[in-house]
Amino acid sequence: MSTLSKMPFHSEVAAFEYLESTLWPDGAICPHCGVVGNATKLRKGVSHDGSRAARMGLWKCNACRKQFTVKVGTVFEHGRIPLHKMLQAVYLLCCSKKGISSHQLHRVLGITYKAAWFLSHRIREAMRDGKLSPMGGTGSVIEIDETAQGRIEGAPKRAHRGMGSFGRTVLTLVERGGSARSFHVEGTTLGQLLPVIRANVNRESAVMTDAASWYKQLKAHTGVASHETVAHEKDEYVRYPADGLPLIHTNTVEGYYSIFKRGMTGVYQHCGEKHLHRYLAEFDFRYSNRVRLGIDDAMRAEKALKGIVGKRLTYRA
Repeated sequence: MSTLSKMPFHSEVAAFEYLESTLWPDGAICPHCGVVGNATKLRKGVSHDGSRAARMGLWKCNACRKQFTVKVGTVFEHGRIPLHKMLQAVYLLCCSKKGISSHQLHRVLGITYKAAWFLSHRIREAMRDGKLSPMGGTGSVIEIDETAQGRIEGAPKRAHRGMGSFGRTVLTLVERGGSARSFHVEGTTLGQLLPVIRANVNRESAVMTDAASWYKQLKAHTGVASHETVAHEKDEYVRYPADGLPLIHTNTVEGYYSIFKRGMTGVYQHCGEKHLHRYLAEFDFRYSNRVRLGIDDAMRAEKALKGIVGKRLTYRA
């Protein structure tokens, strides 16, 4: 049976039950007062006196007496799209390695392009984990690289899109065998890159970069355990150190960029600068929750759903 043939993807009742079991494993949580497991689900259907029925998935808190659904306090709040179609969109965006365009979503789900565009951004917002703890640690290797992605707003159309001039700059940190974090930065000067690296790299980590000039004083300014470089301009892509030490290369982060650039160029084609951070969060999320780490499509989609709580996104945001 196809994965998209499962009941939560086709039944609104099953969709609410699935989302409730995912977000409320210990019972309904009132978004107004925070009380857990002390709410009553209102019965749907026409009452005996012919009065208006309760809407789908409606609960009433026995503590504060306020009503709510599982969508309240999430990025799905006030969503007019049926919940089962939202769940389909989450699964499709999570299982497509290079993403899925809003045009394709609107054709597959049978909704307007405008609704599909907004829904996809809501899901990307859910994928943003906001982790503050530094990456790596003793024995870990962090690869750092940067790339240009598109033209900055207002730049001439024929202008060179190189980093720090008329092009947007993306900085990515990848832990070998682990997760990735990407940032939209202003440029590639030491002052622009150091705050991000200091905040996101554990000082006990071994750092590897290319031989760009802005990385020359990286170890001195960050205090990391070690800093090794490879000279791509000299056709050096891998260096073999002494026995027992990790290979010196940036092929892992380059592999991340190969997926990112194919997705941005081949699938999305255009990305507004103010939305770039959400696209980066999308590619980071899929890379950090990939099959190599034991996370399949269903687990990835469930993890994305757990990220919808406590976030809101308005259409003009």
